[in-house]
Amino acid sequence: MTTCYIGVDVGLTATKAAAFDAQGHELYVVTARTPRTCVTAHRHDVDMVLLADTVLSLLAELNAKLTADGWTPAGLGVAAHGNGLYPVDAELRPVGPAIASSDTRAQRIVDAISPEAAARLAAETGSIPWAAQPAVLLRWLRDHEPQAYRATRWALSCKDWVTSQLTGVASADYSDASAFGMVVLDTRRYTTTALDLVGLPAADLDRFPALRPSGEVVAGLTARAAARTGLAEGLPVIAGAMDCVAATLGTGGHELGDVTVIVGTWAINGAVVPARTPAPKVTLSALLPDPGRMLAMEVAPTSAANLEWLAAAAVPHDRADRVPPTELLREAAGVRPGADGLLFLPFVNGAPEHPAASGTFLGISGVHRRGHLTRAVIEGVAQYHRVQLDRLVASGADVADRPWRIAGGGARSEVWAQIFADVLGRPVRRQLTSELGARGVASLLPAALSHGLQPWSVGDADDLCVRPGPDRAAYLRQAEVFDRCLASLPVTWQNVDQYRTATA
Repeated sequence: MTTCYIGVDVGLTATKAAAFDAQGHELYVVTARTPRTCVTAHRHDVDMVLLADTVLSLLAELNAKLTADGWTPAGLGVAAHGNGLYPVDAELRPVGPAIASSDTRAQRIVDAISPEAAARLAAETGSIPWAAQPAVLLRWLRDHEPQAYRATRWALSCKDWVTSQLTGVASADYSDASAFGMVVLDTRRYTTTALDLVGLPAADLDRFPALRPSGEVVAGLTARAAARTGLAEGLPVIAGAMDCVAATLGTGGHELGDVTVIVGTWAINGAVVPARTPAPKVTLSALLPDPGRMLAMEVAPTSAANLEWLAAAAVPHDRADRVPPTELLREAAGVRPGADGLLFLPFVNGAPEHPAASGTFLGISGVHRRGHLTRAVIEGVAQYHRVQLDRLVASGADVADRPWRIAGGGARSEVWAQIFADVLGRPVRRQLTSELGARGVASLLPAALSHGLQPWSVGDADDLCVRPGPDRAAYLRQAEVFDRCLASLPVTWQNVDQYRTATA
């Protein structure tokens, strides 16, 4: 039998389990849809029991493949989307549906926080208040579902919920908790500031589990989880990491100044900076496993989720399937840059900095077909990544002069990767490992288990480096129009949101 390592990555769209050999080479991947429900435009729930069942089923499927080929898992780690709220009672049972990180139901609570108070949180933690932070959502729970609030013993993140179902232990790691805006960067300890800002008592800090390094073993796999998955009872399970931190580790972009652009359900634009204050003025900062470093990030649910929406919208209303995104991207490749004057603002799930925003096409005419819509969507996604990356560079983050790593849908598509290089005006290096989040969290296992292996390397082949081409000038012109439209639309979006709320 040969040793391998398992990583689980729970995204808002898909959940994956993958196994890697001692050198970090991907062996097998299994995947399933994440059970997330859009109750309304602002409310995104997750069935916690169904999510745990999905992970256990995937692990059983993965383990069957490993066993058939003579692989023995040595350990397991979970990565998942950060923020949101997964509330459980003292017996680790859900007190209701989880609230996903794309949820904006608590925006009014954030709107009531003064700029001075928000700046105080940012100065301590490197993160600003926003609607899907656990403290904000805990306040919403107290106001609107007081019985669930009282029943909540542990306020968990997504990956901590999954880990609890594997180990029977409530745990938390530094990466998730710091991205909550709840860890003082200079002391690496919890702070009550995020609770204070939303009017919650300091005692609510006891609802958050003790902090652990991402690579620390929490406990062994329980007998129940072992029976469900076929994995060995007692298999070590580490604390795990927030998905954007795990994906950054998976890309190999963890040196100071490295920039990683992740084109997933969320747009993740992160730079590795020293873990200290004053921190770059960004939306959130997440501590890396290296205690001296953190990931300063501009993030929003404004990336490949927009293409996923179009893929679903392109089929009849009574069908549950979707057009394969690869088919849409193939059509988009045949459309000229600029999509014949069609522009898209990629806010089908809103954004922390534009809470009323919605997905918006501008310039539609009779000449436009589905390929134009797709081209406009992927160009709009790239343009908003540019807006966020410009903000990141201006934040005080020290960015190195080397190609930025790009991962996710924008890396796997040649046409989309070229659009990113042209829009950003700089080389991007495509990272084509299919499951970077799972690989990143699994990469922590050899050291956690004292296996004495060399750190897993990532290939930086020149043939995967995409440089700006002749379409750069066209995208510079598009950027000017995009930015003017972005600046002019907030009032319109507010009017639409009020109309949508009134007719819901």
